[in-house]
Amino acid sequence: MLDATLKTQLNSYMEMLRQPIEIVAYLDDSQKSTELRDLLREIDGMSDKITLSERDDDNQRKPSFSINRSGTDISVQFAGIPMGHEFTSLVLALLQVGGHPIKLDETVIEQIRNLDGDYAFETYFSLSCQNCPDVVQALNTMSIINPRIRHVAIDGALYQDEVDARQIMSVPTMFLNGDVFGQGRSSVEEILARLDTGAADRKAQELNAKDPYDVLIVGGGPAGAAAAVYAARKGIRTGVVAERFGGQVLDTMAIENFISVKETDGPKFAAALEQHVQAYDVDIMNLQQATELVPGKLTEIKLANGGSLKARTVILATGARWREINVPGERQYRNNGVAYCPHCDGPLFKGKRVAVIGGGNSGVEAAIDLAGLVKHVTLIEYGSALRADAVLQRKLNSMPNVTIITSAQTTEINGDGKKVSSLTYQDRADKEIHTIELEGVFVQIGLVPNTEWLKGGAVALSKHGEIEIDARGQTSVPGVFAAGDCTTVPYKQIVISAGDGAKAALSAFDHLIRTSVSEVEEAVSQAETAAA
Repeated sequence: MLDATLKTQLNSYMEMLRQPIEIVAYLDDSQKSTELRDLLREIDGMSDKITLSERDDDNQRKPSFSINRSGTDISVQFAGIPMGHEFTSLVLALLQVGGHPIKLDETVIEQIRNLDGDYAFETYFSLSCQNCPDVVQALNTMSIINPRIRHVAIDGALYQDEVDARQIMSVPTMFLNGDVFGQGRSSVEEILARLDTGAADRKAQELNAKDPYDVLIVGGGPAGAAAAVYAARKGIRTGVVAERFGGQVLDTMAIENFISVKETDGPKFAAALEQHVQAYDVDIMNLQQATELVPGKLTEIKLANGGSLKARTVILATGARWREINVPGERQYRNNGVAYCPHCDGPLFKGKRVAVIGGGNSGVEAAIDLAGLVKHVTLIEYGSALRADAVLQRKLNSMPNVTIITSAQTTEINGDGKKVSSLTYQDRADKEIHTIELEGVFVQIGLVPNTEWLKGGAVALSKHGEIEIDARGQTSVPGVFAAGDCTTVPYKQIVISAGDGAKAALSAFDHLIRTSVSEVEEAVSQAETAAA
């Protein structure tokens, strides 16, 4: 089940177990149960602190298994075989149940321990989803800290009947006590904030009490991270406030064009960004949404939780998100057939019919990936020809279960009130209306900047909503700079965003120096005038 490399890695990790654990397997006669048994037996043989047993329990999913700390009620459970992106979740669960220290801030750990109530979580994941491990690991960790929190991670592709019955069309999807709790990437802090209703008010008070920063960066993607590093290296008081550190990079499957890093994936890259920033004296305030910028001698950034922060200079690096097609049905059926991440949600449409909207590189790549999973892919492009690289178009044209429709304008995504059932488009040449029966629609038509909160005249925006900047990253407001995908800089690329973030930080530092000199000169002038 495990290749030699994985086996060696896992062996070394199992040497770190501090307390005995028991793995209890629930199996049947299926091939997947056989595969799971083989995997668990390999793990069992790696440490004398592990015991493996099998039980026949009709109330348990099969195949599934739990990892229990012997003599306690600490336990996590997996329904399926946690390989692929979830192999890390398996390793972490074994270590944490086995007594390895949990790497969370002590105040967060204490907050989890003090939660009052019983919480039964279920998370549906897919093995190809790069967002799912964050949710699985977060809930597993919380259940180990507080045994009143229970969690089972379920492979949606393996338990397709449950996926269909619960009408799950996006992963990760979390259920709490039988009801939908949330979808998409979530961290421990995000989940905890929803369970602990007083946390937002306490955080707002904490933020309000902070002293002004020399540089405050709004956004934690590549631009924000680079700005933070460059600012901190100047020895000035630096803060980063971000809705989610890593930004859109977290949703990127493969990164192969960041110079000096031959190949990586988005979550790994985002983790490396955060580790680099944490190596400096930077105040990181994650999970905070900016709602307003108030210019002044000290620029104020107001936050959604009621808190606010002030700074002598500000760098806006809020990035961008997937663009919507803005047709009837899109928002209604989002996560119920309408999706934006083929890597995450593709396995849920196995054997079904889907459409991909968009003929650029991202759309064609999505269609190629999905064609290996689903029954049929229809790619819909507004223009008269695909815009993707020639090599991608050749690959797409070679796939037998793909139909390409160009000069087509999507006009509506239809459904039965619960999930998608078809898509309607108009042929732009003859104006004919066509309807395609399908179960899923993947939207891949580019990006839109995260600047809605600035649309009140705080800073000048282009007609596309991008922050207008000059060659130094300066916005229309003195002392307020911007960098990355939220700006008018062309070519939205990670390497360009990082460079622009560094440039904005240097510009902000230069502004601080010049402002300080001006303030000193003004003070001297006033003193001389008073003396005269």
